Amino acid sequence: MNFSRLLSVAPMMERTDRHCRYFFRLLSKETLLYTEMINAQAIVKGNRFRLLDFSKVEHPLALQIGGSDPKLLAEATKIAVDWGYDEINLNVGCPSSRVSSGDFGAVLMKRKDHVAKCVDAMLKFSSGVPISVKCRIGVDDQDPEIILPDFIRTVSNAGIFIFIIHARKAILNGLSPKDNRKIPLIDYDIVKKIKKQFSKFEICINGEIKDLDAVSHFIKEGIDGCMIGREVYKNPAKILQNADEKIFKKIDFNKKSKKQRLNQALLRMIPYLEKHLLEGGKPSSILRHLINAVSGLEGAKLFRSNISENMNKKNQTDILEKSIKLVNFSDEKIQKKGSQFVSELV
Repeated sequence: MNFSRLLSVAPMMERTDRHCRYFFRLLSKETLLYTEMINAQAIVKGNRFRLLDFSKVEHPLALQIGGSDPKLLAEATKIAVDWGYDEINLNVGCPSSRVSSGDFGAVLMKRKDHVAKCVDAMLKFSSGVPISVKCRIGVDDQDPEIILPDFIRTVSNAGIFIFIIHARKAILNGLSPKDNRKIPLIDYDIVKKIKKQFSKFEICINGEIKDLDAVSHFIKEGIDGCMIGREVYKNPAKILQNADEKIFKKIDFNKKSKKQRLNQALLRMIPYLEKHLLEGGKPSSILRHLINAVSGLEGAKLFRSNISENMNKKNQTDILEKSIKLVNFSDEKIQKKGSQFVSELV
């Protein structure tokens, strides 16, 4: 499948599961979506349907794998390719102590030769599906100016040329994963240097990118694409709903306003939720990803509270439909406020 990496949504644990991705895809047809990181051993030995299954509408879709055993990574890659993923990504960036204790994630920045062996094994079973690496600019006391070019060069010798670089170090001892997303200083310049040094490689950047203007800026400077994580999850419509037109230059022939298109996307989640409930799923598995969907619109607070208060209750098949009615998707201001407005809509 041909697709672009101009914009992608980062792998986020307990965030980018199949339900979250389904909704994101309704907002943007072009943005590359990533799964949560899945351990290679779990893919090989675990419940593959539960871990890997996805809806066809989610394409283009990349699977991120965690691991450091070349044999397991090769097996997991073959399984993922057969499952239909459009890209397989190796995680060399997660700073979690639990991940590091399993000898994968950002700690592998210290073992560049081993990472090269891992991707070499993955490439042998990729059947032409792209293999990429997501990494940091370095870890702990490493000097990024030295370690990052050396890492890129060594790993690329195995035949991989797609790198997504989180533009800050990972501190493996003393900082939590949350702190590792904000405390180490961001360094976009070194990623730009990497792109100049390895001009034929596909180099994407990640870290504190908060809007599409920043994405456009990086692309104009020669970066091949941007990956955004938490900012998308906090306000998916703000970024994804404008991405196809602004970043991918796809003409929108739909005459509906952005608010109306968001309304339409949420309405399409109603039958998706109903099907999930009929199959025995929990409403919260889907609804928790929609809480931020209408951020900035009139009625957003009512929408959030109605979903939050009811998502764990049984037999709430109409909760999403009722919540959508609490939001003003038109360009007209709502005149009636508070309980009167709620009672009339619900």
